[in-house]
Amino acid sequence: MRASGVRVTLVVHEHKRLGRGIELATLAEELKASGVGLHFLTGELQGSHDPSGVVFTVLAALSGMEREYIRDRTLEGHESARKRGKTIGGAGVTDDHMLSMALHLREQEMSLRDIAARLVITTGKKKGQHPSPATVMRMLREHDEQSTAPSAS
Repeated sequence: MRASGVRVTLVVHEHKRLGRGIELATLAEELKASGVGLHFLTGELQGSHDPSGVVFTVLAALSGMEREYIRDRTLEGHESARKRGKTIGGAGVTDDHMLSMALHLREQEMSLRDIAARLVITTGKKKGQHPSPATVMRMLREHDEQSTAPSAS
């Protein structure tokens, strides 16, 4: 924020950094009630603006719509990829040998961090590195869920 005389102005790099939809409308009301001005350094709305103005209201609505559009397109892309047999996310770094070693180390009551430090990724770009504790936790959780799931007979 910048204080120039009595007026206070919130300076933001770009309108997208301020919020979207309802968040942006709520913020506009708070800024208006506090008598705070708004100044964008870059983007389509570069310059000073009155947070209670029509521009701000339209911006809030458009930002919310843009967010939903991006989300919908992303979900459609994921669904299309799945139908083509593609996997979503990064390459898997775990294998059966790593799982059996992690299970053995867990039986010795080692922490996830210690288990991860003893495991080594054997394939892909991360070959030779250790998996993260989160990866170890996910691998063990998936194993536990599969082993406790009732068999489909």
